[in-house]
Amino acid sequence: MHHDTERCVRAVRSKDARFDGWFYTAVLTTRIYCRPSCPVVPPKAENMTFYPSAAACQQAGFRACKRCRPDSTPGSPEWNQRADLVARAMRLIADGVVDREGVPGLAARLGYSARQVERQLLAELGAGPLALARAQRAQTARLLIETTALPMADIAFSAGFSSIRTFNDTVREVFALAPGELRARAPKRLGERARATPGVLSLRLPFRAPLNPDNLFGHLVATGVPGVEEWRDGAYRRTLRLPYGHGVVALTPHPDHIGCRLSLTDPRDLTNAISRCRRLLDLDADPVAVDDQLRGDPLLAPLVDKAPGRRVPRTVDEAEFAVRAVLGQQVSTAAARTHAARLVLAHGERVEDPEGGLTHLFPAPRALAALDPEALALPRSRRTTLTTLVGHLADGSLRLGAESDWGEARARLTELPGFGPWTVEAIAMRALGDPDAFLPTDLGIRRSARDLGLPHTPAALTARAAAWRPWRAYAVQYLWATDDHPINSIPA
Repeated sequence: MHHDTERCVRAVRSKDARFDGWFYTAVLTTRIYCRPSCPVVPPKAENMTFYPSAAACQQAGFRACKRCRPDSTPGSPEWNQRADLVARAMRLIADGVVDREGVPGLAARLGYSARQVERQLLAELGAGPLALARAQRAQTARLLIETTALPMADIAFSAGFSSIRTFNDTVREVFALAPGELRARAPKRLGERARATPGVLSLRLPFRAPLNPDNLFGHLVATGVPGVEEWRDGAYRRTLRLPYGHGVVALTPHPDHIGCRLSLTDPRDLTNAISRCRRLLDLDADPVAVDDQLRGDPLLAPLVDKAPGRRVPRTVDEAEFAVRAVLGQQVSTAAARTHAARLVLAHGERVEDPEGGLTHLFPAPRALAALDPEALALPRSRRTTLTTLVGHLADGSLRLGAESDWGEARARLTELPGFGPWTVEAIAMRALGDPDAFLPTDLGIRRSARDLGLPHTPAALTARAAAWRPWRAYAVQYLWATDDHPINSIPA
């Protein structure tokens, strides 16, 4: 979009927040870059230039605006709706892969050479993987500076910097302030921080409005696994398995943000934890684009108008969701929770949760690969499906992470015994994050379609849903919402 100068100028002049994260405005006279909705008086059109990423702005020598904080906008929705090399690379960079494994590790996960990854990122985003990761480190550093009492040295290494000097230089270059000055400019947050629970980070996760939290949180709570997930004091809480340790997160819906409280055993996991929480709640979606497309169907339009901004509830752990999808085959939501809870008690890793009732991490594929199939209270065919799945996940022959190619992952899943269209598409929708995943064989979808006057046989409904592409996963949420199932409402 940043190449469409006229459209970008109109967005800046109207201070349209819908375009935050889609592009960034760099002002040639001040050498400052902003988000489109920056509250200051817009510069003259001839003094504006546009970039596709904060990293590209920084690489071109522009500093972040201190009013609109452009580095903290919602992420570009492009990386959620695409599965090409650049989109997959951006999802991995957001997960902190470059900080942990370097550019060679990023390239290896994607199956390309480091040179090819660098070339494609530069061509589309104006910045290579190192520059993109550096911009993310700067954002993480500012978050820690402003919301914690950690010493600056601890913040530097927690944010992924290799030295304190690099940390200081980057913060000064990106924000035109020293780390200490950044902290001094946030007195209110410092006061809140002083009263906060030790070891707990409190932050706000931004999103593009509108956001309807009912099905989002309702689905997560109704399907939650005891010991791993819970609803407590108006927040969805769950345990997280992270690269350096583990954590507990509490996510609370608010009108203009999602409150996020994180307790981490290793602060180096902050970037990854935030990325997973944003993905879980689909916070980088563009709800206006989605809803505009779905309103084109006159039978869907009333559902969209009634409760716009529905998101697709996703997952913090792709392998976990795949296992739970198998456990949920042809059984009720309550039965699926029971099966999952048994696995957790038998094979999950125990954790401490002083603030609630969480007790375990969901077991990793390697732990489940050693389970005795006869100990599973499942039909024999489903035991085979589950053990085959965890075997492939454990040995790495099946990968469902942010680096996955959606088409290839679907093909690999289809090859496994017991994986029909419903299971494959459920994993594509919630684990892989494909916004066009569709479940025409789902009984709830077929019932809703019939009640609305839509075709309700799988073939006919799939044909009708062609007009909803590439947002069929969101159409699924609107169709499910016509039922009075607990997944559609937040607990009282």
